[in-house]
This record gives sequence, C-alpha cells and structure tokens, in this order.
Amino acid sequence: MNIGIVCYPTHGGSGVVATELGKELALLGHTVHFISYQPPFRLELFQPNVYYHEVEMLGYPLFKYPPYTLALINKIAELVEREKLDIIHAHYAIPHSFCAHLAREVLGESSRVKVVTTLHGTDITLVGSDPSFKRITRFSIEKSDGITAVSHSLQEETHQTFNVTKTVEVIYNFINTKRVFRLPAARKLIGCVPATGRVLVHVSNFRPVKRVPDVVAIFAKVRREVDAKLLLVGDGVQRQAAQDAVEQFGLQRDVLFFGVQDNVIPLLSAADLFLLPSEKESFGLGALEAMACSVPVIATRTGGLPELVAHGETGYLAAVGDVAALADYALQLLSDESLLRQMGEAARHRAAERFESELMVPQYEAFYQRVLAGGN
Repeated sequence: MNIGIVCYPTHGGSGVVATELGKELALLGHTVHFISYQPPFRLELFQPNVYYHEVEMLGYPLFKYPPYTLALINKIAELVEREKLDIIHAHYAIPHSFCAHLAREVLGESSRVKVVTTLHGTDITLVGSDPSFKRITRFSIEKSDGITAVSHSLQEETHQTFNVTKTVEVIYNFINTKRVFRLPAARKLIGCVPATGRVLVHVSNFRPVKRVPDVVAIFAKVRREVDAKLLLVGDGVQRQAAQDAVEQFGLQRDVLFFGVQDNVIPLLSAADLFLLPSEKESFGLGALEAMACSVPVIATRTGGLPELVAHGETGYLAAVGDVAALADYALQLLSDESLLRQMGEAARHRAAERFESELMVPQYEAFYQRVLAGGN
C-alpha cells in the first residue's frame, strides 16, 4: 500500500505513535509518506520506503498567522495526485482529518484515496468538544472512511460527545519491546542521578491535564519516608507551577528537571516508579514506555489508564486528585523490594503480551484493507 501519514512532529503521544506506525509499516514493505511542517522527531529519514514531505507556509503580511491548514490541504492534494496514495491516515481529527477531507474535495471525483482518522484524545476531549470546533470535528469523523481510537474509553467518549453514526474501532497504542527495554546500569549513564536511593519519574508535555504539581506533591510525601529523587521530563505551561511546588515543599535538592528529551529510555531505565496522576488520559503512552522498561506505574483511574495498567499487578490506580492514596501506593512498592521487582517484571510482560507492535501494526494493515475494500 501507498500510505500518507499526517501528524504532529512533536513529542506528544500522537506524533510518536504515528511515526512508529509508519516506520513499522515501511519495514513490512509498504511505502509511507510523512506529511508535516517538520520531520517527526523519531523519524529516521534514511529508512527504506519512508519519505518526508514538508508543508511550506506562505509568509504574507496580510495574514496575522501563517495559514498552515490551507498549506496542508494543498500539500495533501499534491501528494495524492503525484504519489497515487491509497490511504491518507490522519492522526488527530482537527486539523489533520479535516484537511484530508478538503484535499479530497479539491481533487474531485477522480480521487479514489481513502481517509482513515485516528483519534488520540485531546482532539476529542479538549479541542473537538469545544463549541468553536465541535461541528467540524464531528464532520471530520463522519466523513472518514475509517475511524480508530486508542482506547475503549476514548471510543465511548467519542460516541457520547459527538453522537457519531460511524463505527469507531479500537486499536491500542503500541511499543516495540525488542527496541525498548530496561538498559543495564542506566544510572551510570546519567551522571546527575545518584547510584543509591529510589528514583521516581514523570514524563509529559506539562499541560494542566497532566497535573504536574500533583506529581511533586506525591513525591513530597514519599520523600518524607524514603531517600529518593524525582525526575521531571518534559516542558510546557505547568513548568512554573511545578517549580513553585518544588520550592513550596523544599525539594530543590531532590527534584531534577530534564526538559524535553528525544530519548527517554535511559531515564525510564534509571527509575523505580513512574508517576502519572493525570486528570484525563486517553491511553498513556509514557506509562507504556515505562512498563516496557520494567517500571511499575502509579496513576489515576481515568480514561484509558485502567485498560493499560493492571491494578495490583503492574502498578496501582487511584482517584484523580487523591495524592495521599497515590503516595501510599508508591511507598508500599518502594518499601518492598520483592514486590517492586515482581510488579516491574509483570509490567514488562503486559507491555509485550498486550501492546506489542507485532500485534497492533497488523491490525492497522487489516483495517486499511477493509477500508480500501469499501468497509471498515
């Protein structure tokens, strides 16, 4: 198949999954064209069957903001016509799926390209449900030839929010555990992480929905009982709130800010626990990466996280905002080396058995084939 993938190139989960999917499809012999305003950060541009197409924007004084969506529509239409794409796979309903549909309209009846839309979460829960975008989000979903969601929770929320008539198929996010695993002696690779004591880690884009100050509050309770460090990986609007919380609890010596990292595996490999106290989480790709590195997850019982984290087996779940319960679970694990190791091994096993790329990528292949055959 000849597949165009439209995605954000940044460090968010949707861009990571889209990039990894494209790379895996290329290894299976499909031709994959990535379409974005810059190369996705996990994309190796010299991989066979993989191509990148930059969306160039017109700098014109009349426009207050560069018209990215218009440029994207034009680029998609150009590629469909020139490269004879079979599938446009849009990751995010707004703007990517919407632009794909308009590109198809520009090409007219001569275009037989199919549009597949994958819903990742905030395109439904935040952006799409906003009155400013709700109508075109629903339009983008209903006009798609095939729709997938990354969890059953998101599938249900999509139906409830938009009352869509189209079938939304669940294909979970995935990881290649042959490439992602716990690195030996990881702490030696990271000079600022001490060789002794416990290490907790949080990875996100530091948006309010991630509740990063809760991460610090959980750690503050843990730190009263255990010698530990907290690694905060990422950046975003809650960076200052996190720094304020660190100062409020007097944890300046014990919390390390690493900023945005292209490769988080060494940091995850240095950790004993992964903290994810999100308000909403449609799947939790960072948690899956931690599990693949044999790190148990302490998270909130929200969205798709209960589908990923097996409570009492690969980590623990508590209510959103229940800092005390989340901290108690963390202390329970950190004070029992045998249980911590057991849950780490179970986390790795669950990642490999339930969310392995070798299981999920064929599901996308089969989904594409059904869409091309006229069904979904």
